[in-house]
Amino acid sequence: MGTYLEKPADVVRKWYLVDANGKTLGRLAARIAILLRGKHKPTFTPHMDTGDHVVVINAGKVHLTGDKMRTKLYIHHTGYPGGLKTTTAEHLHAKNPTELLARAIKGMLPKNTLGKQMARKLKVYPGAEHPHHAQRPEVLAL
Repeated sequence: MGTYLEKPADVVRKWYLVDANGKTLGRLAARIAILLRGKHKPTFTPHMDTGDHVVVINAGKVHLTGDKMRTKLYIHHTGYPGGLKTTTAEHLHAKNPTELLARAIKGMLPKNTLGKQMARKLKVYPGAEHPHHAQRPEVLAL
């Protein structure tokens, strides 16, 4: 009995539609990351992208528990001396409502070219409208 490794030609990708209205950021991001990675499938192969496409609507209505909206910091460095930049979740949400969810999901994917390939299958929209009706996404209740 050998380990089954799926071939690229055998990968079947589905489209899922997730409504983020009123959902908690981390819990929702974890479930979406599993779908993008393909870990929900019995044919999961670690060295291949076997995941599905995920369309997230109402990403602007996702919430954080406690006081995290004001206290959670997003930090990056420009590469120059004294170039440490910080922003709060509240400011990031006001600037771009989809960025909170997109960053949380991308942080749960592998940090390599495979993770970048998986992140490209994520589509996040701040409102209820999306342009992916032709793909007939399956509504997923998380």
